Amino acid sequence: MKTIKCSPLLAMLLGFIIVAVAISTISVEGRNHHVKNIKPKHHRHSKNIPTGSPAPAPYPSTDEAIFDIRSFGAKGDGVSDDSEALVGAWKAACKVAGGKVEIPAGKEFMVKPVTLQGPCKEETLVQIEGTLVALEKVGSWPKSSLFQWLNFKLVSHVTIQGSGTLDGRGSNWWNLDTYQTQKKNKYIPPMKPTALRFYRSDNVTVRDISIVNSPLCHLKFDNSDGVKVNNITISSPANSPNTDGIHLQNTRNVEIQHSNIACGDDCVSIQTGSSNVHIHHINCGPGHGISIGGLGKDKSVACVSDIVVEDIYIQNTLAGVRIKTWQGGLGVVKNLTFSNIQVTDVQIPIEINQYYCGKSNKCKNQTRAVSISGIKYSNIVGSFTVHPVRIECSNNVPCMDVELMDIRLKPSRGLQTHQQQQALCWNSYGKTQEPLVPSSIGYCLKKSKTGGYYPKSFITSSHDKTCPS
Repeated sequence: MKTIKCSPLLAMLLGFIIVAVAISTISVEGRNHHVKNIKPKHHRHSKNIPTGSPAPAPYPSTDEAIFDIRSFGAKGDGVSDDSEALVGAWKAACKVAGGKVEIPAGKEFMVKPVTLQGPCKEETLVQIEGTLVALEKVGSWPKSSLFQWLNFKLVSHVTIQGSGTLDGRGSNWWNLDTYQTQKKNKYIPPMKPTALRFYRSDNVTVRDISIVNSPLCHLKFDNSDGVKVNNITISSPANSPNTDGIHLQNTRNVEIQHSNIACGDDCVSIQTGSSNVHIHHINCGPGHGISIGGLGKDKSVACVSDIVVEDIYIQNTLAGVRIKTWQGGLGVVKNLTFSNIQVTDVQIPIEINQYYCGKSNKCKNQTRAVSISGIKYSNIVGSFTVHPVRIECSNNVPCMDVELMDIRLKPSRGLQTHQQQQALCWNSYGKTQEPLVPSSIGYCLKKSKTGGYYPKSFITSSHDKTCPS
């Protein structure tokens, strides 16, 4: 037999092959031995986790249409900026049918001025159970965002509800000493922001929430249609300047009911372009009462019609129910009814003032005026501190078709002078009906010689052409 000799190179190659096969066999056996101990990993909603940021809690939890702002990064500690989280939750809710934004109870969310814009897919709900707070320092507000704090724009079929609170932190805005200090160090803002505003929106409901300490107006509706306000609480100190409770402008088809409003200005302010407004079962005071106007400032056109204010309790206010217009304006105020109103310690329960001049008292006399007609007052009772009735109408454009029926107003304790207890009227035409207390109300309004009202031709036809019929 011949012996086969291998070269050293061939022997080395065969050795490497044998070692490689052995290692491969051991590796496969190892994997097979350990595979049962490895659990699969689940990355739930990983597509919503921003790169480079801690993963927020998953959303939604039980309902895919519910969006808790904490799931968008809100801290709720009253200090961290939760603005982006609120906007993010709104955008998500706006995209789905029946979307709901949740602001949970027991938390305080600091939010900078934001705009929550529509239109949304269908009805949208914002459930406020916690507290939203505005920036505390006046100088921290962006100069471009002084018109409002929380702004809903171009929304439809939106409901804001819950047991929570919107806190505008307005005390620094009201304090003149703060303004003077800031004048030395920073700047004085050209305006103060409204807390909650709806702009060009329709079918809006606001209910149950509280709005407190707004820098300016608490709740405002601009250019909107179909508004319902129910069971809300508005509160700011009596000395907080220009803090109207609810402000309506160019807004139609409104119902405001069963609410408590205490502020530093009008409980409800109705401005030009507003019509078909029903206000009832409201507690008002302190404040300036329920007001139509001031209208016609800077010779502008004002149109207000079909307003019903009834079943109201007003206490410790500057006025009860009043209409105020600036000289030089143009337009029409017509078809207003004020009934079933209880007043306590109100300076002037019934007032029409066509010489309104703001705080300056330096207005020039002008012949043109907003016309006022079809105003009815009935069952207004209680106490006053200055005058029971004061109706002061333009020399050139008198108030017409004014009715005073069942008016029973007595002076508060300490009001003794005979002049203060008298009803005062100027260039106003209409009729009265007993009971009337004080009796001077009975001869306050003028009548024409024929027993009718002052001829409507007295009001120029230009007024009727400026407003829709």
